[in-house]
Amino acid sequence: MRLPRGLPCNQENQKGRRERPWLYLAGLHPSLLPFSLMSLLDLLNHLLNFVAPALAVGFLCALMGRVFVRRAAGVPTWWVQGAINAGVGALVLLGGLVFFGRDGAMTTYAALVLACGTSQWWVSRAWRG
Repeated sequence: MRLPRGLPCNQENQKGRRERPWLYLAGLHPSLLPFSLMSLLDLLNHLLNFVAPALAVGFLCALMGRVFVRRAAGVPTWWVQGAINAGVGALVLLGGLVFFGRDGAMTTYAALVLACGTSQWWVSRAWRG
């Protein structure tokens, strides 16, 4: 049996051929790609770990807002506030990834805390007095 581009047939190539048949239909071999492939579960794991700081800080801000800020009329529930804070935080993390070219810069985490705090201040309508 011949694999694409004259690759030798061994047990490892047979295993890869069974796992990713669409690559071989396109005439590609996983070792020839400039990036490594990941499964859908790996991708989901990476995405959840990427947004985990935003979720934690966003919902902690919302919960602490209920404790320390007087509740005004028309303020959304704590989980809506947490979702808004987490969304703002995820956008900040994405901006830090684009700006710095990598995840986990301390400047990005400082901006995350500042953005979530500002978002909580705005959502809880604490600026009204």
